[in-house]
Amino acid sequence: MYKELELRITPEEAHDKEIVNDLLARMLHVGRERIMHVEILRKSIDARQRRVVIQLKVGVHVDRVEEKERVFSPQYRDVSSAETVVVVGAGPAGLFAALRLIELGMRPIVLERGKCVEERKQDLNSLYKTGLVNEDSNYGFGEGGAGTFSDGKLFTRSKKRGNVDRILEILVYHGASQNILIDAHPHIGTDKLPRVIVNIRKTIERYGGEVRFNSRVRDIIIEQNQVRGVVVGDEEIRADHVILATGHSARDVYRMLQSRSVLMFPKDFAVGLRLEHPQELIDQIQYHNPRGRGDFLPAAEYSFVTNVDSRGVYSFCMCPGGVVVPACTGPGQQVVNGMSASGRNTAWANSAMVTSIGEGELLGMKYRGLFAGLEFQEDLERAAWEQGGKNLCAPAQRLTHFLCGHLSEQLPRTSYKPGVRATSFKEWLPEMVYRRLREGLNQFGKKARGFVTEEAVLLGVESRTSSPLRIPREVERMVHPEISGLYPCGEGAGYAGGIVSAAMDGEGSAEAIC
Repeated sequence: MYKELELRITPEEAHDKEIVNDLLARMLHVGRERIMHVEILRKSIDARQRRVVIQLKVGVHVDRVEEKERVFSPQYRDVSSAETVVVVGAGPAGLFAALRLIELGMRPIVLERGKCVEERKQDLNSLYKTGLVNEDSNYGFGEGGAGTFSDGKLFTRSKKRGNVDRILEILVYHGASQNILIDAHPHIGTDKLPRVIVNIRKTIERYGGEVRFNSRVRDIIIEQNQVRGVVVGDEEIRADHVILATGHSARDVYRMLQSRSVLMFPKDFAVGLRLEHPQELIDQIQYHNPRGRGDFLPAAEYSFVTNVDSRGVYSFCMCPGGVVVPACTGPGQQVVNGMSASGRNTAWANSAMVTSIGEGELLGMKYRGLFAGLEFQEDLERAAWEQGGKNLCAPAQRLTHFLCGHLSEQLPRTSYKPGVRATSFKEWLPEMVYRRLREGLNQFGKKARGFVTEEAVLLGVESRTSSPLRIPREVERMVHPEISGLYPCGEGAGYAGGIVSAAMDGEGSAEAIC
């Protein structure tokens, strides 16, 4: 007999298999010895009340272990002689598009401006030693995209875009932990995701696809409103279908598309700062316990959202037990992001604190035209670079001083390795950004007592949360409305907001072609 049951138990009880099995035996009115196997199907933490509970959905095998048919099995095939589709970008959208093309019988050529994971690691190490950014190999560019070395969080609310479970299953197939199929907020970790990405590359190559690195696309071949291929260096790669999955930091691609008169539109985006707390403090706040998380709970997360001036102010990309990293993709920029390893075991918790920016607001400043948002981002990053004293040093301010507009004479210890330099964000952040963040953070502090503390520090700037542009496409066919054969997808095209949603969007583009 096989039964699925749901439990709400303490963290201590959830950690003890004997206690769980005894409880299940009582619920099923059977002897404890008749329970042969228990598998966890879903796991989440409910910390909304003072008593923290673990919510489990389990499958219980009574008397014998029932064989369960696995629903998912990727059907990859040899496509070495099939029609070619060019995929620009080896982030989650591009890689999952390539895998889906192989399943559907087409041959992907994936073009990635950056380097493979193995070489990309070396460039990131060099980044910390020299303070110099390789413009094609950094935290934003390279195999796997921005997510590879900046966390690997897999939670998404974009359930309508596609099959979330399918994306997670593919990641498990390529080496990710089975836990991502169970956890309510799945996370691979920046220490383990690179291996998964390498395995995806090997699958693409094994079945006849191709992945090329150091292959920046400098032009798209368009003849009579039909895509005919791309230009990489001095080489033309001919194809009637091009999936554009370049990510939101590939600003040169936007400018190249404009030079080819490809229709694009400005869209809302978000900017702000990254906030770092001691993880122990976040544990105490979120688990309502002065002793923190104890022995049976993971590093605590948080999520805040509010509205100021009818604009969203919210936390984004929360990294428990993580570190803050430099995420610039070129010289003269200062950009920060956050990441966590799989163990989430550092002394810090960090999250972006951002506010949305609309086209109308940019008109009130000096920014005009299609690239208004992009230019706003660039100016903000340049100002942060100047405030940080260059060499990737980040401008920073204690949270309490940010709220009252005082310069921090001393800054707390931080996870940001290049170092921090005291600044007063009020003096140089755009007034609307500073005002909204200050009001939002004050509200968050009222919701979570202890959140506003001198131990917390804000680092600048967080400017790459989303694309300031959208490349339009038809709803059903997912093709550009004016350029036949061009399939914009993922975060760079304005249609996704994380690894899973980008992966689903990439799959959708492949299906639209086939």
